[in-house]
Amino acid sequence: MAVRHRLIEATPQAVWDVLADGDLYVEWVVGPSDSTPDAGHWPEVGATIAYEVRLGPLRLSNESVVRHKVDGRLLEIEAKAGRLGTARISVELRPWGEQCLVIVDEHPLRGPGGLLHNTAVEALIQVRHRAMLARLAHLCESRAGGSRRPGHSEGAGSVSYRPGAGHA
Repeated sequence: MAVRHRLIEATPQAVWDVLADGDLYVEWVVGPSDSTPDAGHWPEVGATIAYEVRLGPLRLSNESVVRHKVDGRLLEIEAKAGRLGTARISVELRPWGEQCLVIVDEHPLRGPGGLLHNTAVEALIQVRHRAMLARLAHLCESRAGGSRRPGHSEGAGSVSYRPGAGHA
């Protein structure tokens, strides 16, 4: 089970506003090259976002479905990865003073992906989550007019987002 956290210099409401905007999904989630809100109203339970993942010449069409939410605090989605199965991804927001502690928890849910889940896959998911949380932080902090200062500590286990640097 991959769990990672990051302190974001924005209010929990500012972070929730980004998570709740289906058009911004591709901006903070690592993997999709394109996404489109598909069914329902994101992030209502049952709403879906269709997205494409490109791996060289391969193009995989997948979707994420909202399975549970608590406005302003919790978004749980089921990411469907075709023949590999699905994963449960939980994004929890906790107030931390005037900032937001974001906790991402992901694990296989259905299909053969669970059988393939091992230490190496876990390490890749951790790298992906680190990049995803950096993207989310950058998006939230820039929209909130963030108080980021040069040399400011990012906290243990987090990475800096640098505009123009490649995304993982």
